[in-house]
Amino acid sequence: MEKEYKILLTEDDENLGMLLREYLEAKGLKTDLMPDGEEGYKAFMANKYDICILDVMMPKKDGFSLAKDIRMVNTEVPIIFLTAKSLKEDIFQGFKIGADDYLTKPFSMEELLFRIEAILRRTKGGNAAQEFYQLGKYKFDTQKQQLIEGDNTIKLTTKESELLKLLCTNANKVLERNFALKTIWVDDNYFNARSMDVYITKLRKHLKDEPSVEIINVHGKGYKLVM
Repeated sequence: MEKEYKILLTEDDENLGMLLREYLEAKGLKTDLMPDGEEGYKAFMANKYDICILDVMMPKKDGFSLAKDIRMVNTEVPIIFLTAKSLKEDIFQGFKIGADDYLTKPFSMEELLFRIEAILRRTKGGNAAQEFYQLGKYKFDTQKQQLIEGDNTIKLTTKESELLKLLCTNANKVLERNFALKTIWVDDNYFNARSMDVYITKLRKHLKDEPSVEIINVHGKGYKLVM
């Protein structure tokens, strides 16, 4: 990562909080973990953060109240809510306060990372993730959305690029269908699933001249980029 981003994470579940902090820091994101809303507010006032991840249900000061306090002094910093609640009223309340995103527990840490990266790319104009991947003889430029081989360039569509990046990030591991659909298409309905299959076919065609790289179908689960 070219720039070190700093995250405020407030989570009263000690085990979950530590897991999230360790995972995010392993991905190059400096993370301050606070156990409640009051400590979270003190940390926010004493430091400069690029993004805030706030658990909704916390002692002393809940996530919504903390977000309101943060918005009183900073209207720009991105906020992601983590919550066990899935009621539309709670989700709407979060967005009314000024949330940029909302994750309902349980969620995968990979999904949280992708959402953080998307927000940082949008708000910072930077690159919170790896910019290039080597796929055999091809270099995949995630910013320009290109597969490059010497003087030859294959221009990818946005969906092709997003899907290939997700596969690269999870190289040699199963990329679950539902996770990919919700990350890129937001909804994992039947039509989006068929659309993803079409893009997988297109990516295979782009990479067909590189025998060391293969996208395989893991029946009933998803896809795996083998390289």
